[in-house]
Amino acid sequence: MFKGLCAFPLAPLENCKFEEKTFISLIENQANSGVNSIGVLGSTGRYAYMTREQRYRTTKLAISAADGIPVMISIGNVVPEEALRMAEDAQKAGVSGLMLSPFLNHNLSSYEVFRLYERLTAELSVPLCVYDNWTTTGFEFTDELLIALSYLNNVGSIRLGDFLVERSASASQKRVSNLKSRISEGVTIGISGDSLSAAGLIAGCDVWYSILGGLFPHYSLRMTHAALHGDESETHQLNNALEPLWVFYRRHGSLRVIATVGEIMGTVATRCLPFPLHPLIGKERSSLEEALEKLQFLA
Repeated sequence: MFKGLCAFPLAPLENCKFEEKTFISLIENQANSGVNSIGVLGSTGRYAYMTREQRYRTTKLAISAADGIPVMISIGNVVPEEALRMAEDAQKAGVSGLMLSPFLNHNLSSYEVFRLYERLTAELSVPLCVYDNWTTTGFEFTDELLIALSYLNNVGSIRLGDFLVERSASASQKRVSNLKSRISEGVTIGISGDSLSAAGLIAGCDVWYSILGGLFPHYSLRMTHAALHGDESETHQLNNALEPLWVFYRRHGSLRVIATVGEIMGTVATRCLPFPLHPLIGKERSSLEEALEKLQFLA
């Protein structure tokens, strides 16, 4: 399941309550577009703000609405035992895969992170995606650690973060090639960080873990297919057309921007983020509205 486009929908709120109908609509839109998989309860899905019961309910809703498209669920939690319980719930609900970032309230060593994944993967019955999300967790994976983790039981994919920020195209390709030559057979390499994902796919990544795909799966699929079929020209063209959006990503991060986009489009209710997170307001929101006028091809 860890290939192609994995779309990550918002988990929208309305009047501070989880809006199930909107969430189901987002999942159905992704499933109908033909995405390869759907990632739920990641950073975009506000997993850190939900109780165990809410996450279980959300998982069941996603699987039902996905209509056979594989669903991957985050099991991140500051308490490892709770992460295991989340994994049990998700597997009981029928997920196809799990995702975990080292979400702990302490600075961890590479050894400690390895032991965390070693413990959790030993008790899984579905494959797990190792989520390198240093901007959120504060932990930066080394390539050596990623390679070691790939040989643990039930690890199916490695999701790289914004690893291309200071890398040339040749350096990025060299890194991805090195990882692929050394990781366990069958484990895929994925890229997240939407504004850099086209470059990651061109560099050789197998899957785009996409927040943009949560709202615009058809366009995201076009870019994914172009990249995975080696059409660099079309990939760059499709990606460059999104530069008016990427400008906001770089200033505010993907979550606030994509939530504001959803609000402007009327796809989700206003103030859809959990407190104290806040969508764009004032001049920045107005500027984003103007940018979206140039991006009507996304719909």
